Amino acid sequence: MSATVASQTRFADRTLADIAATLPGATGIFRRKKLDFCCGGRVSLAEAARARSLELSELEADLSAVAALALPAQPPEATEDLITLIQSRYHATHRREFPELIRLARRVEAVHKAHQAAPHGLAALLERMATELEEHMAKEEQVLFPLMLRGGHPMIAQPISMMLADHDDHGAYLRRMEALTTDFTPPADACPTWRALYVGARKLADDLIEHIHTENNVLFPRFLG
Repeated sequence: MSATVASQTRFADRTLADIAATLPGATGIFRRKKLDFCCGGRVSLAEAARARSLELSELEADLSAVAALALPAQPPEATEDLITLIQSRYHATHRREFPELIRLARRVEAVHKAHQAAPHGLAALLERMATELEEHMAKEEQVLFPLMLRGGHPMIAQPISMMLADHDDHGAYLRRMEALTTDFTPPADACPTWRALYVGARKLADDLIEHIHTENNVLFPRFLG
């Protein structure tokens, strides 16, 4: 079997969610190619490439290069450990970073309001995201996660479906944030505060996408038939 055929066997027919969940570094490739592996991760790599008019062979080559350097990533087997990871790695990080990003966005919008590239509306968007995400995380921590830690519940699909709907909303906010920041690219004459804002906003986007992916494609399927 040729290397190309082997690569296609490994990746072309696998879903974006499966690849992202098992191959470290795949999410970075998907982010650069704007392939939605969290909310839209149920499609195969071949389907996603076709929808975005991307060369499947190039995607497979990129993934194969990453695979050659990494061992498969395995999420914690114990649900308790996975939930602990989600809360410490994502929930705590979002709560820590949002206030500073909002402060930076307000300052940039005020100081550079006459600049044609100023991200007008970014601070308000971040405030809305922070409020809704806090409500979302609280529902998980107070309702959903305790149900999961007790081994599930016959009606657990209902709160999971609500969380999935929230995740779709978060994804829409991220797309809006990318548009406001020109894909997190500051203008050439941007001040250090402006550049720091976009670095932080990009990290937030990356973290939130990984957060959604971990829940949608790793945690939630453990409780859905």
